[in-house]
Amino acid sequence: MSQVPGAYNPLELEGKWYTYWLEQKFFHAVPDERESYTVVIPPPNVTGVLHMGHMLNNTIQDVLVRRARLQGKNACWVPGTDHASIATEAKVVAKLKAEGINKWDISRDDFIAHAWEWTHKHGGIILEQLKKLGASCDWDRTAFTMDEVRYESVINVFVDLYRKGLIYRGYRMVNWDPEAKTTVSDEEVNHIEVQGKLFYLKYQVVDSDEFLTVATTRPETIFGDVAVCVNPEDERYRHLKGKKVIVPIVNREVPIIEDAYVDVEFGTGALKITPAHDVNDKEIGDKYKLQVLDVLDDAGKLNEHGLHYAGKDRFEVRKQIASELEAKNLLVKVEAYTSSVGTSERTGAIIEPKLSLQWFLRMKDLAAPALEHVLNEDIKFFPKKFVNTYRHWMENVRDWNISRQLYWGHRIPAWFYGDGADDYVVAANAAEAVQLASSITGKELSATDLKQDADVLDTWFSSWLWPISVFDGIRNPNNEELNYFYPTKVLVTAPEILFFWVARMIMAGYEYQGQKPFDAVYLTGIVRDKQGRKMSKSLGNSPDPLDLIASYGADGVRVGMLLSSPAGNDLLFDEDLCKQGSFFANKVWNAMRLVKMWEVDENAAQPEHAATAIKWFENRLNQALISLEDSFDKYRMSESLMTVYKLVWDDFCSWFLEAIKPDYGTPIDGVTYTRTIAFFEDLLKVMHPFMPFITEEIWHLLRERNQGQTIMFEPWPIGGAVDEDILQGFAYLEEAIMAIRTLRKEKNINLKEKLALFVLKGSNYRSDMDALLCRLGHTQPIEVISKELDDAFSFRVGATVYFIPAQGLINVEEEIARLEKELEYQKGFLNAVSKKLSNERFVQNAPEAVVAIERKKQADAEAKVSAISEQLQKLKATN
Repeated sequence: MSQVPGAYNPLELEGKWYTYWLEQKFFHAVPDERESYTVVIPPPNVTGVLHMGHMLNNTIQDVLVRRARLQGKNACWVPGTDHASIATEAKVVAKLKAEGINKWDISRDDFIAHAWEWTHKHGGIILEQLKKLGASCDWDRTAFTMDEVRYESVINVFVDLYRKGLIYRGYRMVNWDPEAKTTVSDEEVNHIEVQGKLFYLKYQVVDSDEFLTVATTRPETIFGDVAVCVNPEDERYRHLKGKKVIVPIVNREVPIIEDAYVDVEFGTGALKITPAHDVNDKEIGDKYKLQVLDVLDDAGKLNEHGLHYAGKDRFEVRKQIASELEAKNLLVKVEAYTSSVGTSERTGAIIEPKLSLQWFLRMKDLAAPALEHVLNEDIKFFPKKFVNTYRHWMENVRDWNISRQLYWGHRIPAWFYGDGADDYVVAANAAEAVQLASSITGKELSATDLKQDADVLDTWFSSWLWPISVFDGIRNPNNEELNYFYPTKVLVTAPEILFFWVARMIMAGYEYQGQKPFDAVYLTGIVRDKQGRKMSKSLGNSPDPLDLIASYGADGVRVGMLLSSPAGNDLLFDEDLCKQGSFFANKVWNAMRLVKMWEVDENAAQPEHAATAIKWFENRLNQALISLEDSFDKYRMSESLMTVYKLVWDDFCSWFLEAIKPDYGTPIDGVTYTRTIAFFEDLLKVMHPFMPFITEEIWHLLRERNQGQTIMFEPWPIGGAVDEDILQGFAYLEEAIMAIRTLRKEKNINLKEKLALFVLKGSNYRSDMDALLCRLGHTQPIEVISKELDDAFSFRVGATVYFIPAQGLINVEEEIARLEKELEYQKGFLNAVSKKLSNERFVQNAPEAVVAIERKKQADAEAKVSAISEQLQKLKATN
């Protein structure tokens, strides 16, 4: 013990044990006869660094995986990263720009080389940071969505789905990111409220002096106007049926059409129709077979259709065109207007609805089994409330736009052999494409005659295969590892990617394995600060996780994260929780030091109080283990941690060790010591998933261990039978002890004073607790009496009354003075409450619950007045 530090120092020990675990390959799993327990990490972007959300998500995964190892399961936690097409390409473009290089001035191959260089340099940072947290991933299995196995898997799936008729190419209205110059999915669009303007424009009716006023938030799109639409029920415009108007500035004649879609209450009740730049306008355009005029280029600038505004940004044009319209007397007015605008999740750019030729995946048939197996709970969601959200999405699923206009990513395996939109073949590689194209054209073609599609696939098109592809299950669908480790046990992720990723993985699982990818989905909440704000760098309210680990240790931070993280609900993070976790670690450390400092006498008889304490703690441990099992089964991680926390801090450290602790200079008997070490080891095992570092260290200090041993493969404790009578007896004891301690504090009685204790037995008297009561209460042996003692302090435990003689313990006159002062206060309080309750108006009008509270206050005060008066009477009689 002389070599064991007085305080736990996580910085010294965490690195030592993580290195030991890696050297011993404790995290590596291979198929064997054990039950598998597989978890795949939600692959963080290679652009990312550890943030609080990662901390929460990966701590939960590690807890589940470490517990599975203790349960004797073959736990395999597969790590990896996502190539993050848009985000990574943006990083590389910015890096090149800083070096004076424009993306469009270099070849695609050169850009990809720069992207790989950036990825190799930065892509593994977050995984290294996870090691600081204690993440017990099988690092030998680290996967990357763009490595050879995953790349080939993605291409194979594209080809397969295309040949099944599920992938097609067509013109559709998409979400266009003008900054990244690519499409983004609906789920990658964030809608924000912005303060904009509503412009009222004058469209002259052809062959008339009349003008039709149209309200729009986007006057720059008038160059794409092909009609003006009014509601057929709107009497204001019935006389204009069949007529045309002239688009301002453009001077193009367009028809006035009628459709019930138009809201007569919005603006002027007349709607400009621009099919190329609005989803709803496109539907109306299709319905009435209107022309489609795209007036914006990929960067969000006006093209040749924009006349003298060609080449200018859409927002710059919006300002300038308003001035021109006003100068031409075609602008009626401008009003402030708040609207919801879609922005790109990746770049923050305002999304532009755009008609574009893209690749799509038909989702309806794929979604059917994925919905069915969640609704029948073959796949369980925790918490269950998210099933309704999932159901809504899946019942309204739309075809997935899977193409992106980027360089970095899985390039679409389509090769064009002609100029027509349909002159292409889909193949796994160029050689196969040449064969297919040659057979179609009847010509002997070569690779130089073909041109591969320039687009890449949506990032999610690779990660939806993740639980299968990490085991190479797409290329080798019946390999041993896939058959052993798949399906995985639980997916831990965030609700915001429930459709993005979770739903699509379920679809892929049933399409390519004929079974679910995981048994359960545990959905975490968002980490927020104490004010409820989402943590972010921009707000400056998000601490650096590595700084927290440096300050409180990984175990302290893990406990802090999980103390208030119910599934599906947001976590209000407070750094004090990490401090609390650090205190907990030190509490356990000090308990270990206390136990290891005791001298053991193997031949000493076991005291009765120690035997009683052991009997109680054995039952309390069993009770906690049963509760812990239930919480884990329901994925109630906070409840699981709190069960362990209270068991260790309150029951073991505060009560059990205090009960069996030998007197100073006296050895502890061998039986009690042996049981104490066994209890301590069981506690370390249930603590280990939450606090892996300190539990490994203490486990090695409690007994001599061999090289290559670790706590992580020790058997998980199983809760046995619980004797409720013993637990009730200890609850009785706790109440008695707390009463004695309160009495010592109130009467200022020295803690070293061994008190005389008498008992007037009641119906609930527990004589089996007497030895332990004397030990913990620091009293002389209990004497049973047949009547109440005078000149004594008393306390009650149920129907049983205890007495402690006051003689010699206190100054009677000072105690009388203190009680008289307390009595005066209680009488005043009672008078105030009684006065309120005597007010009929209050009693009749106040809520019933409020009145009930006041009546309880009255009853409590009356009881206190009675008890104090009785004490005073006894003290004065003996003074």
